[in-house]
Amino acid sequence: MISVRVGLCRPSKLFALVLGLLLAKPGLAALTDNLGASVVAMSLGNAVVADPPGIDSIHFNPAGLTRIKQDRKQDAVFGASIKPYASFHQPEGFDIGGFKEDPLNNTRTGDNVRSSIFIPIYGPIKPPMPTAIGAGLGMAFHAADSKWTFGTASYVPMAVGIDRTKDPNDPARFDGRKVVIQRLVYLSPTAAYKFSDTLSFGLGVPIAHQGFALNTDMRMPNELLGTIGKLQDAWCGDNGNPLDALAFGLCGGGKEGRVRPFGKAGNMDFELTAPVDPTLNIGMLWEPKDWFAFGASYQFGSNTAMTGRFSFSAEPMLRKFVEGMYASLQGPIMAATFGMPTSIPEVQSGNVTLVLPFPEHAQIGIKIKPLSFLQFNIDANWTNWKRWDKMTFQFDQQIALLQMARLFGQADASRLIIPRGYKSPVHFGYGMDLSVGQSIHVRAGYEPRKSSVPRSAMDLIAPMPDLVVQSLGLGYTTKGGTRFDVTASYAHGKFDLPANTSCNLNCNNFFNVIYNPYAGLDINGGIRIRYAGVAMSHDF
Repeated sequence: MISVRVGLCRPSKLFALVLGLLLAKPGLAALTDNLGASVVAMSLGNAVVADPPGIDSIHFNPAGLTRIKQDRKQDAVFGASIKPYASFHQPEGFDIGGFKEDPLNNTRTGDNVRSSIFIPIYGPIKPPMPTAIGAGLGMAFHAADSKWTFGTASYVPMAVGIDRTKDPNDPARFDGRKVVIQRLVYLSPTAAYKFSDTLSFGLGVPIAHQGFALNTDMRMPNELLGTIGKLQDAWCGDNGNPLDALAFGLCGGGKEGRVRPFGKAGNMDFELTAPVDPTLNIGMLWEPKDWFAFGASYQFGSNTAMTGRFSFSAEPMLRKFVEGMYASLQGPIMAATFGMPTSIPEVQSGNVTLVLPFPEHAQIGIKIKPLSFLQFNIDANWTNWKRWDKMTFQFDQQIALLQMARLFGQADASRLIIPRGYKSPVHFGYGMDLSVGQSIHVRAGYEPRKSSVPRSAMDLIAPMPDLVVQSLGLGYTTKGGTRFDVTASYAHGKFDLPANTSCNLNCNNFFNVIYNPYAGLDINGGIRIRYAGVAMSHDF
């Protein structure tokens, strides 16, 4: 039989609860942190720093390990799917160098988007996955009467996996056919010390594998490219121009060498890893009363240096265009003036490095139990996503395809700089835990997140607008002490980006070539994230 334990609410408890709610301002949020790091934490809106959930304390607040009084093991499995969608429309007066019809007008993406994950050593999974599946393992060790507790766990503190390869004509293929950014902590030696009956401290060293994969088709709609294309059409006609060989070679590439601002220019593919990237977690937990607790944790960041391989594939449009210029009398002079390459190989590949910082994260929170069976958690979070100001890919050679962009400020063709311009907001999380008898817990979480990606930097590689994450969970403990936890979460956010809103996406300014694949288009869309997880923990 299930019994319900009811206790009266003391005035001091009520005051603390009201104070906590008043301090919890409207939520601001981060990019992808903690969207799947813990089954229990997700069910509580990730508001657990003052009530760390068992072995998952290793990530959220290492001091919470002192609450474990026997050797314990935890296994978890979860599934998550990220479904971005977007629609593309031409505004009135649309014109890119004389070209007034973008073939992507009135198209949409999202119907065939799938998920992907990065497996250490192997790399990103090749076939598209309906849902990204992951697993976690954790262990804690505590000797009787000791003030110390030790543990380690594997988990995913950050992950984005978007695969648009199922539809070869997906309009989003020009801004991320496949994107996987994943951090996997595979070992996290942690020690927690119970300083007194009410105060604990913890220290952990998460050791992570960082994976990055990006494959995208490229197009560069720009006023100059459009103007050159229209000039070619007028000067060359349908059958070329015999005078062109004495001029600049605009016709020498044939019809394949006609420049089109909306044509596919090529494809770039990156796959990089940092196999061993350690950081540091510290935490504090103060539990002066059964009905009140305060917790704080800080996760140090790192300058994650990643290495790997790249490949650039060039379409005939630019390859033939360059060939035609260098086959004419005046063309080589003009090409040299603008720093164009003498030729563009069909495929160019080699080694590449990228420093992708793992941002610092701070979290503080309180736990309040106004009734013996009812608990509320409130946490404030901050992540330093501002460190993602830009991504700089350093190649081991000059990239011919990038030499074509020297006129637009791409001075060094051995380096590709992709601006990000992220910010570091603060956001709040809210959790509620209702205990039913001795063995059942019903949980609910609410986490309004304001995006780390401002509208001026939004793109389809990381289409993360403001999100509201809502979660439900259930915990059950058997008479033998084995605990089962299940959680389901749903998040949805929308964005509306009129032309020239984001210069990572749809600016049509003359020098915004790298990278604005949807120059001049109005884009609106959003993202849906679904998560479900199961965890089992027991003494051993």
